[in-house]
Amino acid sequence: MPHESPRSPWNRPRRDRGRSFFGGATALALVLAGALGARLIDTDPAIAATAPTAAGQAIAPVAPAYQPVSFADLVERVAPAVVSVRVEAKLEMASGDPRAEEMMRRFFEEFGQPMPDGGGPGGPDGEERRGEAMGSGFIIDGAGYVVTNNHVIDKAEKITVILNDGKELEAKLIGTDPGTDIALLKVESATALPYVTLGDDSKLRPGDWVVAVGNPFGLGGTVTAGIVSARGRNIGAGPYTDYLQIDAPINRGNSGGPTFNLAGEVIGVNSAIYTPTGGSVGIGFAVPASTVTKIVAQLRAHGSVSRGWLGVQIQPVDQETADAVGLSDAKGALVSMVTPGSPAESAGFKQGDIVLKANGQDIADNRVLARFVAELTAGQTATFEVWRDSAAQTLTATIAARDEDKIRAQLGDGSGDPVNPEAAEALPGVQLSAITEEIRQAMNVPAGTEGLVVTKVEGGSDAATKGLSQGDIVVAIGNQPVKSVADVTKAVSDAKAQNRKSVLILVEENGVRRYLALSVG
Repeated sequence: MPHESPRSPWNRPRRDRGRSFFGGATALALVLAGALGARLIDTDPAIAATAPTAAGQAIAPVAPAYQPVSFADLVERVAPAVVSVRVEAKLEMASGDPRAEEMMRRFFEEFGQPMPDGGGPGGPDGEERRGEAMGSGFIIDGAGYVVTNNHVIDKAEKITVILNDGKELEAKLIGTDPGTDIALLKVESATALPYVTLGDDSKLRPGDWVVAVGNPFGLGGTVTAGIVSARGRNIGAGPYTDYLQIDAPINRGNSGGPTFNLAGEVIGVNSAIYTPTGGSVGIGFAVPASTVTKIVAQLRAHGSVSRGWLGVQIQPVDQETADAVGLSDAKGALVSMVTPGSPAESAGFKQGDIVLKANGQDIADNRVLARFVAELTAGQTATFEVWRDSAAQTLTATIAARDEDKIRAQLGDGSGDPVNPEAAEALPGVQLSAITEEIRQAMNVPAGTEGLVVTKVEGGSDAATKGLSQGDIVVAIGNQPVKSVADVTKAVSDAKAQNRKSVLILVEENGVRRYLALSVG
């Protein structure tokens, strides 16, 4: 299925690097234990029936609930609304570029197709080549709207929807949302089209049966069954959704296809698999129906998705960070940067704030805050409870519309390797230096950047373990900007005097800021 690698714009995450060590090792352990005379299973009733020594509550056995012996009736009802999506795309790249050749190879291998003769994306002169691939989708109403994955139709020049009976319909792209990997198509049909409805995934529990229908490897309609393995999975595919994990086999070509509950409602859109081989190993991920419902409504009405924008860079709060700022629990979203001119700046947000609540809703982590803000509309106001200087306070912000291009431009860019002037160690295992003009030029540091440059990080130090590296810029320590090594030395001394084990430093790398809680030794 398309987009299974997090490092490639053409593939989704292939995250399964695991392997089973139980087969041979366990068998060997059993043999050796028997050979050494150990009793592997104690059959002494007096011992086997011994009651627990500590108080507890036994989990009472319950007669199993009825489960269907066949999914045939369900599949017969829903299959007519599940479609195949065929895309045609132009691949025009300069020959000899290994990255381009790898991209093209993945494009064809996503669906089990061989690379065209000639190998690379272009011949000797880099001539144009065309590719065709297959994915899945499903019809959501009689007007002919079809849901699929964005990565199935991305860069497609022509999209064809193939119905369950083999009839082909040319599809129009209504809109896409790369943030959730959802796309909406529309087809016109002279005959009535069967369709399925989006259900309520919040009612799902791990262990519930699900049925996935799609077009794996371009074979045509295929059905697999399994259970919900987990909810709320973060697979590193963006902040706007937490995925359903299911063990119903999903393979390449299932992308964009539906996963059904036993009532025949769509509870997820199959989007990614976790695999070392390209085939299913029983770990698949689906965008929850609750997310799809919201995205489809916007795509249908506007052709695009508008998200709210607050104007902060945020990161999770770990226990060390919580300890460093006087919070008892590791919760909330830590503000590592406030964008100039943003709603957050107008509302009074500051670097180092930890957002604990939004409109009275607890903010467990940065992903919860990102989704909360994204679902707000431009002009809407929201209140935020933040933790600052060991006390809670409330800020009110008027949300703006998110403009991705503008936001990227405001984050700036920095690159290059730092030169290594004379530096001083103010943090354990870390050498810092003022940003000299020589360093600024070597690193292409934007004019006006303040702070200290990291010139050396000792291997094995706490700072190295936390990801601090040479060339990073320490902007602040605690909530105080740093302008000299003496500022850091004083902050470390103050932390030790207060019996704190760590200090919170604000680090900037390539225009992106993050907080690190570093041990003070």
